[in-house]
Amino acid sequence: MTILYRKGLVVTAVLLFFFLALTSMVGDSPTMDEQNHIARGLALLRTGDPRLSLEHPPLVNVLSALPLLTLPELRLPTDAPSWTKEEPAGLNWYFFADKLFWEYNRDVTRMVFLARLPVVYLLLFLAVVGFRFARVLWRSWGAGFLAFFLLLFDPNLLAHGRYATTDLGGAFFIFLTAYLLWRLWTSSGWDWRRWLWFALALGLAFSSKLSTLVFIPIFVLLAFMPLYGGRAVYGRILVRRLGQLFLAGLVSLAIVWAAYNFQWGLFRFQLDWLRPFNQLSGPMPTYWAGVEQIALLSGGGRPSFLLGQFSDTGFVAYFPVAFLVKTPLAILIALPIAAVALLWRSATRQQALYLLIPALVYLAISMQSGLNIGYRHLLPILPFLLVLIAGLPALTQHAARTTYYALRILVGATAVFLLLATLSIHPHYLSFFNVAAGGPANGGNILIDSNIDWGQDLIRLRQWMAENDVEAIKLGWFGTARPEYYGIQYQPLPGLGGVGQPAFFDAWWNLPFDPAQPEPGIYAISVTSLWEFPLQDKTVYAWFRQREPDARVGYSILIYAVPGTTD
Repeated sequence: MTILYRKGLVVTAVLLFFFLALTSMVGDSPTMDEQNHIARGLALLRTGDPRLSLEHPPLVNVLSALPLLTLPELRLPTDAPSWTKEEPAGLNWYFFADKLFWEYNRDVTRMVFLARLPVVYLLLFLAVVGFRFARVLWRSWGAGFLAFFLLLFDPNLLAHGRYATTDLGGAFFIFLTAYLLWRLWTSSGWDWRRWLWFALALGLAFSSKLSTLVFIPIFVLLAFMPLYGGRAVYGRILVRRLGQLFLAGLVSLAIVWAAYNFQWGLFRFQLDWLRPFNQLSGPMPTYWAGVEQIALLSGGGRPSFLLGQFSDTGFVAYFPVAFLVKTPLAILIALPIAAVALLWRSATRQQALYLLIPALVYLAISMQSGLNIGYRHLLPILPFLLVLIAGLPALTQHAARTTYYALRILVGATAVFLLLATLSIHPHYLSFFNVAAGGPANGGNILIDSNIDWGQDLIRLRQWMAENDVEAIKLGWFGTARPEYYGIQYQPLPGLGGVGQPAFFDAWWNLPFDPAQPEPGIYAISVTSLWEFPLQDKTVYAWFRQREPDARVGYSILIYAVPGTTD
C-alpha cells in the first residue's frame, strides 16, 4: 500500500504539473527573447553553422528547436543580410529571428508551442534530479518527494519552465552537475565512472548558458570545504578534488566545442587588448566572443529599474529585492527555519552547507553585476534552496513529539501554501509577486522587464478586445511579437517592439498624442513601456502613471479608457 500511495502522489503531481504548464503556455504569446533562441537552435540544426549562437551557447536552443524538425516546410532566411553579412552592432540574430518568424513563415503559434515543449520536460527532469539529490542528502523518501513537489510548483520555475529560452535549462544542467559532484566527492578514492558523469554534466552546463561559468570558482571553493566525509589526509583529498575539477574542465571544453559543431574560425573580440588575437583562428570563436560580450554587459550600460528608479550601472540591492518580492512567502518562511535547523545538527550540517554555499556565493556575485533585467538570473540558486527546505522531514527522525508534529505541520503548510500561490496566479506565472509585495498588481512598481512584462499577453489582449467590443487600440508595446499577426488593429505608441516594427521605438521622438492631455481612445500600455524604458526623461506616460488603469490584460498590459471631452 505504501508503494502504491507513493506512486499515486508522484503521478498526481506530474499530471497537475503538465496541466498547469500546458494550459498556461498556450495562452502566452512569444516572449521578448524566445524567437531569438528558437532561431539560433533551428539555424544550427538545419545548417550546422553556429554563427548566431553569440552570448548564448546552443545546447538548450538546439533542444528547443528539435521538435521544429517535424515541420520541414519551415524556411530559414539564409539569403538575408542577417545571415550572409554582419548587421550593425553584430545583432544578426535579432534580424534573422524576426524574418524567420514574421516574414518567411506563417504558423508562429505552432512553432512556439513545439519549441517550448522540451523546456517543460527539462523542468520535470530538474524535479527528478531534486528528488534524487534530496533522497541522497537527507535519506528520506519524504524529503525527496518534497523537493520534487517544490521544484515542480514553484511559480518562478514554472514560469520559465514553459518558455523556449536558456534560463531554466542553465539552472537544470548546473544543478545536475552539483549533484554529480556531491556523488563524486562522497565516494572513496577516484571513482572514474562518477567522475566521467560529472565531467559530461559540466560540459552540458557550460553549453547551456554562459552564466554557469560563475560556478567555476564556486566548485573550487567547495573543493576546499571538508564536507564529504572520509578519513584520508586533507591535503591529499584536496589535490584529488582540484585535479578532478581541472580534468573535468578540459573535458567540458571539448563538449562545448562539440555543441558548437566543432566550429573553427577567426576570433572576433572587441576589447583593444584582445583584438590582436582576431588575426588568429581557433576553436569556437563564437563562444569566446559571447563570453566577452557577457562580461561587458555585466559591467553595466543597460538601464535597470528598481522601485521607480533607473540606473545604467545596476543596483546592488536588485537581486536581493527581486528574491524577496517574487519568491513565494511559503518558501521565504520555510527557508531560514530549514537553514538554521539543518546547520544546527551535526548530522545534517555538511549537506546543508553544500547547498547553501553555492546559493549564497552565486547571489553575492550576481549583486556585483550591472545586468539587472530579471529574477530569472537567480533561477540557478532555487534548486539548491528548495532541496535544502526538503531536508525538514529528515529532522523529524528522533525528534521529540512536539517538535515532530511542529515540523510535520511546517512541511505540510509549505507545500500547501506554495501550491495555493501557484494556483492563484495561474496562468500568469511570469508576473508572480508575493502577497507581502502587493501581489502582481503592484509588481510593476517594483520591477519591470522579464519580472512581469516580457511580451507574453498579446493573445490575451486580442481576447480582451473581442470580449469588450474594442475594434482598435492605441498600443505602447514592449515585445518582439507582431500585434497584427494576432489580428489586433492598433496605432503604435512609444514602446520597444522587435527590429521589424520600429514604429514603436520611433514614436518616443515623434509622439502620436499629447502627453499632457491624451486624446480620447483606448490606450493599451505595457508595464515596461509605462516606465518609459529606456528614456531618461520620464514625461511621455506621466499622465497615465498618475492614474489607476481601467483594466489589466494579464498583469503586463494596462488598459486606460480616455473619454472624450465635453463642453
